[in-house]
Amino acid sequence: MPKIKTHRGAAKRFKVTGSGKIKRNRAYKSHLLTSKNAKRGRRLRTATTVSSTQCGTIKTLLNV
Repeated sequence: MPKIKTHRGAAKRFKVTGSGKIKRNRAYKSHLLTSKNAKRGRRLRTATTVSSTQCGTIKTLLNV
């Protein structure tokens, strides 16, 4: 039986924490930042966890 390959695009975007949660970066931080206020920019800098509804899908892609 062949092994399942890791989805490389997902592997570059998500990391699994020690407790098994999935960490991700926030969107909307790449360009057009002058129209976004400083508070929003700081918030977009911080990483967050993937929602519980998406966790199963991401874990399948990462073979976790």
